[in-house]
Amino acid sequence: MIVRLMGEGQYVLPDEDVEVLNEIDNEIVRAIERGDEKGFEEGLARLIFEVRHRGEPLAGDILRPSDVVVPPEDLTFEEAKAIFTGEGIIPD
Repeated sequence: MIVRLMGEGQYVLPDEDVEVLNEIDNEIVRAIERGDEKGFEEGLARLIFEVRHRGEPLAGDILRPSDVVVPPEDLTFEEAKAIFTGEGIIPD
C-alpha cells in the first residue's frame, strides 16, 4: 500500500499494516461524530506516526499513485469533518 502524507511524501507499507491504520481511521471518524476535537487531534497524530513508523519512505524522484492520502497534522477540526466521513480515508 502506498500512503501519502500531505506535505511530506509517500511511504510504502505492508498489506498487514492496513488493518492497524484502518482502525485508527475509524477512531478518528468516531471522534469527529462525537464532536471530540482532542480525540480527533490525537487520532490524526497517531495515524501519521504509524505511517512514518511502519512505512518505508519512497525516494523523492519516484512518483506512484497513492492508495491513501493522509491530511497534514495541522488540519482543523472543521476541515476534518469534510474528510473523515463514512468509512474515513481508508475504506473498510
